Amino acid sequence: MTISYKWLSEYLPVTVDPDRLSRILTSIGLEVENMNKYEEVTGGLEGLVIGEVLSTEKHPNADKLTLTRVNIGKPEPLKIVCGAPNVAAGQKVIVAPVGTTIYPITGEPLTMKVAKIRSEESHGMICAEDEIGLGVSHAGIIVLPASAKIGQAAANYFQPYEDIIFEIGLTPNRMDAMSHWGVARDVCAYLSHHDKKDIKPKLPNGNGFKIDNNSLVIDVRVENENACPRYSGISMANISIGESPKWLQQKLKAIGLRPINNIVDITNFIQHETGQPIHAFDADMIADKKVVVKNLPPGTVFITLDEKERKLSNEDLMICDGKEGICIAGVFGGLRSGVTGTTKNIFLESACFDSVAVRKTSFRHGLRTDAASRFEKGTDISATVNVLKRTANLIKEVCGGEIASDIIDLYPNPKAKTEVAIKWHFTKKLSGKNYHPDAIMNILTSLGFEIIKEGIDELRVAVPFHKPDISLPADLVEEIVRIDGLDNIEIPEAITITPAVEEHYAKEVYREKVSGNLVGLGFNEIMTNSITNAAYFSEEEQQGMVRMTNSLSAELNILRNSLFETALEVVARNLNHRNNSLRLFEFGKAYSVLGPGRYNETEKLCVVITGNIQEDNWKQKANLSDFYYLKGVVNTVLRSLGIKADTAELLEVPKLDNHVVFRLNGQVIAGAGEVKKKVLDRFGIKQPVFFAGFDWSVLPELAANQTAALQEVPRFPGVQRDLAMVISRELAWEKVRQTVQNIKLNNLQDIKLFDIFESEKLGSGKKSIAVNFTFLDEKKTLTDKEIDGWMSKIITTLEKDLQAEIRK
Repeated sequence: MTISYKWLSEYLPVTVDPDRLSRILTSIGLEVENMNKYEEVTGGLEGLVIGEVLSTEKHPNADKLTLTRVNIGKPEPLKIVCGAPNVAAGQKVIVAPVGTTIYPITGEPLTMKVAKIRSEESHGMICAEDEIGLGVSHAGIIVLPASAKIGQAAANYFQPYEDIIFEIGLTPNRMDAMSHWGVARDVCAYLSHHDKKDIKPKLPNGNGFKIDNNSLVIDVRVENENACPRYSGISMANISIGESPKWLQQKLKAIGLRPINNIVDITNFIQHETGQPIHAFDADMIADKKVVVKNLPPGTVFITLDEKERKLSNEDLMICDGKEGICIAGVFGGLRSGVTGTTKNIFLESACFDSVAVRKTSFRHGLRTDAASRFEKGTDISATVNVLKRTANLIKEVCGGEIASDIIDLYPNPKAKTEVAIKWHFTKKLSGKNYHPDAIMNILTSLGFEIIKEGIDELRVAVPFHKPDISLPADLVEEIVRIDGLDNIEIPEAITITPAVEEHYAKEVYREKVSGNLVGLGFNEIMTNSITNAAYFSEEEQQGMVRMTNSLSAELNILRNSLFETALEVVARNLNHRNNSLRLFEFGKAYSVLGPGRYNETEKLCVVITGNIQEDNWKQKANLSDFYYLKGVVNTVLRSLGIKADTAELLEVPKLDNHVVFRLNGQVIAGAGEVKKKVLDRFGIKQPVFFAGFDWSVLPELAANQTAALQEVPRFPGVQRDLAMVISRELAWEKVRQTVQNIKLNNLQDIKLFDIFESEKLGSGKKSIAVNFTFLDEKKTLTDKEIDGWMSKIITTLEKDLQAEIRK
């Protein structure tokens, strides 16, 4: 939400400097995220002065240049070389002396220096309007009236508009602060409480409203009263469409709005002043002089103001005339009924539309307008008529014309104010501060609450319509504390709490343990959005995924079914910022469809590695990440949980190469592999990435079932033997390891692969591997005879089952 300091100050009866106002806004829950100076003319014309051209003569070395002498109020006139065709003696002009910085409409800022132009010195510049930001014309220099004072600062002469702009981080429940008037009400409540004065905001109202005639009566009917509980309107005739006055344009520009014409600008001004959207229709384009608020059949084609054809849903509320739809209610106007330069008569709409219906329509058609953002948070249903009067008066003042009908106000079921009761002791209990009842009542009344009943230990209030989020006693306490200030709540000497007792804490313990281990290995934890882009998935993959009905945007429209795609987004973003070596992990949730209306939420853990494991240094060269490092990380994670996979086997999947799945008791607990190049290309990643995923929904339970056991350090030494063999190049190490383990030698403690050698000399399609075997007997020292017998069994099995050729 953008708030103008000057605009806001018009509603405050006292002057509050910008810095204090920023602190007040943040204190009352309207956090100021940015506070910037706004300049209508960039640079504020600083350093520019008004001068008089004393004389001109042709440049001796250039036909299109003129040598001038300019008086800027200094003892000596300036010699300036000018290229403008309209420069002449006696003119009052704008001069940029040496040292002044100018800010052109296009291009970079330019600081004046003494320069030689075709051998003639120039001590500044006589300015055209586009060169200093006053306009877009470059036809010639600006010539001022003869009354302009020589030596006067250009900033004092033109007085360009300046302001302070606050960017407020508005929470979704604060619809009451979506206007300058709403913010002013909160600021006055704060000042009244803290300065001990009765400070009320200057209310924008419709005083002086008068109906001129009934020459332009529009018949209004509301068919869907649930979607439109109140509809107010009025007609105006014989208006003049044109450019808005300077003050109105300046206010709109300051908050980032582009002036269009006086009618559109006034409706935008009123919306940002009061928070109530106003829509203006060209009354001559309303067929049969009828306005009907209703829903149209599904599939009805409607052309909006942006000239796009849209197909309506039967849930879209429409403003229609006697023939067809002319506006999507609360969202966007239609092309046919919009105000144009030839419009003479208008019909003004000030309504209250159902927030849920407006939000659905807005998202359905991808129309995120200022009006929709206000209606979907809720508007003040009691303000429609007063705002309509204010708008009509302003249009009459700026555009001329006359009010040509009575006010139409359809409000069939007047809404009663919500009543909330609050006890004094509850306020103290919830806030931690003992407020005096008078202070509570003063704060609430200054915010617009109406005191219904004041009891000994209870206060009952009626909630104003501009605060639809207030319904509970706790909401009232929040309002009181917000205005008083959280910083004013004293910290007690002792705090009494009841400790929470968690029953299912083991999962978090294991999560902390794994996180700690990964961080110790140099990993960083990431957190990504569960909502991702459906474009990442094929049509077949999307069949079992959860699609968003009302997506946040076109790129966030489906719930992820794994952490894979969102992790790659993080990798791509980091690589784009030249962070090329990454070790990342994330705990997150994945989603899938079980059946009609049934969904599944699964907890996952992922690990992502790319780039170098070890960077270059004086002692050693960089060490690139690879699949084997990833596999080691997977085993480390499982080992930290006390889990050891039964098997690790290759399993082909669409997005990973060399994908290995780890199983325990036949259940898949993890998978790891290298991301395929075609997937990396989709994310714009140009270096290898390795990904591992864990089923965190089962790992904590498996870890809890593991029994920790202590083992005595062996008293007898282990014996190691090495064995080299030639096997098929396609044969995986896991197959060799499993073959040896199937012999079930009780004294075989460990098997390690320590070398791989490939050469054509070994034969076509062959490779040589070297394996280390460790044997141990906890009760005695092993003899060579025993070990030779076991090695003989291993060799025989490998030769028979794997056709291995033992190298001597």
